[in-house]
Amino acid sequence: MAQLWGGRFTKETDKTVYEFNASIGFDRRLFHEDIEGSKAHVAMLAKQGILTGQERDSILEGLSGICEDVDEDRLKIDETCEDIHSFMEAELIRRIGDAGKKMHTGRSRNDQVALDMRLYTRRHVVRTDRLLKELLTVILAVMEENLGTYMPGFTHLQKAQPTTLAHHYGAYFEMFRRDRQRMADIYRRMNYCPLGAGALAGTTYPLDREYTASLMGFAGPTQNSMDSVSDRDYLIEFLSALSTVMMHMSRFCEEIILWNSNEYQFVEIDDAYSTGSSIMPQKKNPDVAELIRGKTGRVYGALISLLTTMKGIPLAYNKDMQEDKELTFDAIDTVENCLTLFAGMLHTMRFRKERMAASAMRGFTNATDAADYLVGKGVPFRDAHGIIGRLVLYCVEKETSIDMLSLKELKGISDKFETDIYDAISLETCVEKRLTIGGPAQAAMRAVMEDYREYLKAESPADEGIGLSE
Repeated sequence: MAQLWGGRFTKETDKTVYEFNASIGFDRRLFHEDIEGSKAHVAMLAKQGILTGQERDSILEGLSGICEDVDEDRLKIDETCEDIHSFMEAELIRRIGDAGKKMHTGRSRNDQVALDMRLYTRRHVVRTDRLLKELLTVILAVMEENLGTYMPGFTHLQKAQPTTLAHHYGAYFEMFRRDRQRMADIYRRMNYCPLGAGALAGTTYPLDREYTASLMGFAGPTQNSMDSVSDRDYLIEFLSALSTVMMHMSRFCEEIILWNSNEYQFVEIDDAYSTGSSIMPQKKNPDVAELIRGKTGRVYGALISLLTTMKGIPLAYNKDMQEDKELTFDAIDTVENCLTLFAGMLHTMRFRKERMAASAMRGFTNATDAADYLVGKGVPFRDAHGIIGRLVLYCVEKETSIDMLSLKELKGISDKFETDIYDAISLETCVEKRLTIGGPAQAAMRAVMEDYREYLKAESPADEGIGLSE
């Protein structure tokens, strides 16, 4: 069992305790980040004269060899080691001898793991941002094809006013755009390097922390060594942002599940994103949408777990913080997989446009426009509201809709109605008269969508920062 400590101890750790304490089963995921951080640290040590140029080159060559051998599956990560840092150092010493023992000079596992986790998280903030951008591209494509696709808009799950599919999708464009803004915000705030903080109080070695930070694309070094090794705010912020992403997908999935039902029949989910029943041959189930909706709680759980873990921890590092990794890794995997599948489901989904338009007509979604029509004829709005309420009640009793009533029937409720009422309450008129920015009229939507197109052309702050590879 390779350990980086032991001189102070007189007997070996109990095997059960060792296994309970070990983290290599999950922090092996930080392998590439550990190598990246070690290379930067060694380069800085040589620059400062703490290592010789020969020692630096030997260590860097050894680290590159380990990385290549693990990537090519010629070297297995030894899970009897306590953590990925122990494995890396033990393997390096085995390969290059005593020079490998100098790699850890001026560094603690506390600032080492803080760096590794920050590098890993930063990379996945960038990746999540890119997946969100791909999703927004799919959403915008659907909007562009459906400016004139009429459908009912809802409040309280009751048909309220007519809108378009483009307008409805636009609401989700705004949600996922805000998610990208949160990623950019997290990236800016977390992009500072903790390496050089030591265990908690820095080091007596003349480290150049600015140089190390620059080698890894950070904006600079962190400013307090105690906070550097005990900060998990960036993970909490990231998990919070991921939870919001999942909430937005879950809301969208709930609507798709409803739209896919026999009662709505607004959409047909592609066979590639559906499953059948083991007993009922007619079934075509929206399992992808349901699973995304279900996995939202899983990501919420990671956020609540980390918040609970951190709430009672004094400065500086405590072993409790090891619990940040598994749940964060799982949440990241979950969100990235969901975003990929969700974008694919949206891209392949087909819309039953005539069914959507007919549904908009059947639900009195034009009642507000009928009241506005009466206001235009000089009727006070409150009186117009009451007249249309009685008109709707009449239609309910007759099992019909306002636009299907004869002019005689309409005049029986108010003599203000004329033949122009039918044009005033058509779906096209109801939608196209809503011209204010943010409304569903095609002119308003085109202006907004041009803004969306320009937005998607721009680089994110993460893209501009360091050009991380996937």
